[in-house]
Amino acid sequence: MTPNTYREIHLANRPEGIPTDNDFNFVEKEIPAIGTDELLLKTLYLSVDPYMRGRMKDQKSYVAPFELNKAISGGIVAEVIESKSEHFTQGDIVTGSMDWAEYNAVEAKSVQKVDPSIAPISTRLGVLGLTGLTAYFGLLDIGKPQEGETVVVSGAAGAVGSIVGQIAKLKGAHVVGIAGSQEKIDYLINDLGFDEAVNYKDDNFKEAFQKTIPNGVDVYFDNVGGEVSDAVIVEINRNARVVLCGAISAYNNPEADIGPRIQWKFITTSSMMKGFTLGDYAHDFKTGAQDLGKWLQEGKLKYEETITEGFDNTPKAFLGLFDGSNLGKQLVKVADPDFAKL
Repeated sequence: MTPNTYREIHLANRPEGIPTDNDFNFVEKEIPAIGTDELLLKTLYLSVDPYMRGRMKDQKSYVAPFELNKAISGGIVAEVIESKSEHFTQGDIVTGSMDWAEYNAVEAKSVQKVDPSIAPISTRLGVLGLTGLTAYFGLLDIGKPQEGETVVVSGAAGAVGSIVGQIAKLKGAHVVGIAGSQEKIDYLINDLGFDEAVNYKDDNFKEAFQKTIPNGVDVYFDNVGGEVSDAVIVEINRNARVVLCGAISAYNNPEADIGPRIQWKFITTSSMMKGFTLGDYAHDFKTGAQDLGKWLQEGKLKYEETITEGFDNTPKAFLGLFDGSNLGKQLVKVADPDFAKL
């Protein structure tokens, strides 16, 4: 039986610094009736991602900020509970960008079917979803790693970084990961096959990092910014490529992020730094998804998921992104399916 009401999570305040539980508000609403070509969906998994912190600020960016006192939105895997579309039936699994809510009523054209026989459905929010595609296009289109080159990845044990390093290995590169705990260092080397990994929290980080790159840095995939990236950029080689994917070290900084002047390094090495967002590659998602799926089925890609149980714990899972508690992709499991046979 579908309940009469559901809950969604609103942005209650625009955080100053690190968000707190007080910045989120759970709101109860009635389950809506759906119209022609619409679906009623029950959320099974939802994604929490670092970029969402930027959307909590009232500032111009590549995507509109979240509105106060309205639902936060993001990637979701859901089950079709009711369909008024000829293309979907009860029990289908779908994915798309939806509200952080236990139920969503959406237009059928706004979601895509998920085939549970290919891989666990949660992977459509990680390695086979926007996370994997971000790693794929950022590294291969901008980084262009060549066999024998040195690729450095910051945030290497995170959802994007862990996939970047593995793809770089597939291309024959020497891969160095930067992460924040010994557990993550061991994971990168022993499970994912990184050649080297260093802990940026260690007092001797810079010296330890320099030992891992005797031939310098040809490609740097930057997920964190800040002092970690300062240490990497001074080591780039001639014609190096720096891929700017994220800057999580500064997301909760209420002041402007100030660092060293690095233009000289790019001039003297004839190197390139380029930022991107995944939307830049929307026209080619199918190609990326096919390659990622093939590598996963062939056992060439591994992934890790940190799954927090319960819709009530969504804010907690989001806040955990900023203390480095997650390994791989951070998800929230909201519910089990009612009708789907997974």
